[in-house]
Amino acid sequence: MEDKEIILEQSMAELAKTLATVNDRELLRDFLKALLTPQEYNAVAARWALVRLLDQGMTQRKIAETLGLSLCKITRGSREMKKEESSFRKMIDICKSL
Repeated sequence: MEDKEIILEQSMAELAKTLATVNDRELLRDFLKALLTPQEYNAVAARWALVRLLDQGMTQRKIAETLGLSLCKITRGSREMKKEESSFRKMIDICKSL
């Protein structure tokens, strides 16, 4: 692995560890808004929305129409949810338990 890839993996691991310890929703939202560009922030929000809508049983075409996303992105989300040990599914389950 190249130096850049190692640094990025370590940085993401550190970020995930830090985020997992924060219990302040406002701080997390403010941090994400500061970390991401408005387009990146909206893209992350749209991807989470599409996963939640898939979980609620909305069709891929309706999600595409509602969120303005490509069917390709929605299909990718759907495939991720169907994987064994899906992290999407685990996060949805956590969200539902809150």
